Amino acid sequence: MWKWEPDGEAKGVIVIVHGALEHHRRYGWLIEMWRKEGFQVIMGDLPGHGLTTRSRRGHIDSFEEYIAEVKDWVRTAYQFDLPVFLLGHSMGGLITIRLLQEVKLDLAGVILSSPCLGLVKKPGKLLNGLTHILNVVASELRVDPGITVKIATRNREVQDVDRNDTLYIDKVSVRWFRELDSSIKLAFEEIEKTHDVPLLVMQGGDDKIVNKLAVKEWFNYAPLSEKRFKEWPKCYHEIFNDPERDEVFEYAKDFVYSQLKAIGYII
Repeated sequence: MWKWEPDGEAKGVIVIVHGALEHHRRYGWLIEMWRKEGFQVIMGDLPGHGLTTRSRRGHIDSFEEYIAEVKDWVRTAYQFDLPVFLLGHSMGGLITIRLLQEVKLDLAGVILSSPCLGLVKKPGKLLNGLTHILNVVASELRVDPGITVKIATRNREVQDVDRNDTLYIDKVSVRWFRELDSSIKLAFEEIEKTHDVPLLVMQGGDDKIVNKLAVKEWFNYAPLSEKRFKEWPKCYHEIFNDPERDEVFEYAKDFVYSQLKAIGYII
């Protein structure tokens, strides 16, 4: 876990949860944007990702490992005695949702960026059935997830960096896939358990990884008293990396400031 402080007095804390295969270093631009706006930022690498480990890269025994890790980051954020916002991208968005369904947290707001609530390319019935068997007899068997940097973002600079990124995961375990799939189902099955927090969901309109229809469906049924949905038509999956990212950040910033005003923290 790492912490970044603003130059002046902090207005709040942004806890960022990255997506599958990646790591915290890919969020340098976003971290700096929040820091410049006067926010403390907390972020880490999820289990099996980034700098956490080499032996278990792309593998987990249970999705609960992710949820427990992020819960720890949020508890650390409380130590600053400031309003806390949780921002989850892709699988990080799914982790955030499952956390909200399991634990009541003191959050000023939640931002979900292209949350992983369904995949554009699902494995066929035969392959899906095979993963159930392999999950029992060879759970750590690594497979290609079929996700490339080219379909994640239209930002050529980010693509070039990612191609040479040794921390970027190119294989995941069968257990990892089964845990992801089960957690997506639980996000819908336990939607009524989602704790009521102000929510902003932002989705890439041309997302080639996450099924945007599934995201909108979850959003429509989420029992929250305050929620916003924003689709960015041209964006691929990584809306905070695509060419429109300045606009995307401004929209997210507006949501954060509106929540701070709502709780009387800033005028």
